[in-house]
Amino acid sequence: MGMTPPLNFCTLFDSQYLPRALVLYHSLEDAGEDFRLYVVCFDDPAYQALAKLNLAKMVAIPLGTFETPQLLAVKGQRSKAEYCWTCTSHVIRYVLDTYHLPDVTYLDADLCFYENPSVLLKEFELSGASVLITEHRYTTQYDQTLTSGIYCVQFMTFKADTRGLAVLQWWQDRCLEWCFARFEDGKFGDQKYLDDWMQRFEGVHVLQHLGGGVAPWNVQQYKLSQKSGKLYVNESPLVFYHFHAYKYYRSGVHAFSPNYLISDEAVEILYRPYARALLQAHDELRSINTNFDSGFSNRGSLIIETAKMIKRKALGVFNEYRIG
Repeated sequence: MGMTPPLNFCTLFDSQYLPRALVLYHSLEDAGEDFRLYVVCFDDPAYQALAKLNLAKMVAIPLGTFETPQLLAVKGQRSKAEYCWTCTSHVIRYVLDTYHLPDVTYLDADLCFYENPSVLLKEFELSGASVLITEHRYTTQYDQTLTSGIYCVQFMTFKADTRGLAVLQWWQDRCLEWCFARFEDGKFGDQKYLDDWMQRFEGVHVLQHLGGGVAPWNVQQYKLSQKSGKLYVNESPLVFYHFHAYKYYRSGVHAFSPNYLISDEAVEILYRPYARALLQAHDELRSINTNFDSGFSNRGSLIIETAKMIKRKALGVFNEYRIG
């Protein structure tokens, strides 16, 4: 019998997101699946750090190797975040083409895995589809479908077949045309483009497994639990959690997805372990560069921050904790 080929993942980030990306990488390692994580580094410090770390299951790609004339033509017109969104579909295509892969799954760098992702990809394989997308599954009070979309660009699989590449090419073209951090004419960033894929294209599957896509905007709906060292969302194994909008500061304060109600169970089961993993990632990075200091958020003015704190406390979403 032949060996099972590794799962193929890709992502993009700069040195600011590098600690989170290391947590992502190590969580995939701990999940026990053989994989390759292809990374487009959006600044040189991120690339140099990964080159020194030389992680066995990661392939680091410098930005200059990846960028095309078409991307460079729009780069100056977009903010840093908007350019990253513009590039997401192009990173997927670059990895498929350059490494001659049959498929690849894009991951946001602020995901953390608790279970083998192959369970999600098995559902996709059984569907017979060529593209896998995930819903936001918003909790009612956080429903942003109108402005942010039905689906989340967080965990997406594309096969390098006719149907998969047709969807990917369409998405690449749209993101070159328009990809901005504002809601306009039914568009928002790279994400609202996904809204009609089920109608527009053949071969698109929406993930059904409850354990894929738990995030601060939907975790309120679910019962989180821990049994025999495994995490569960309702009765399903938790495969990954999306630590969206997570902030942490040099003072040792971590803001656990402010603006969303995070239960005590979620804090203890998910957020505190993630905070410790981030601190370990910083230690790992300082082992190769004692001056590494990226990843932290900066506080705004005292007046603005105080106003935000008062508002969050009034809404019951003041999720700040000191971790050290």
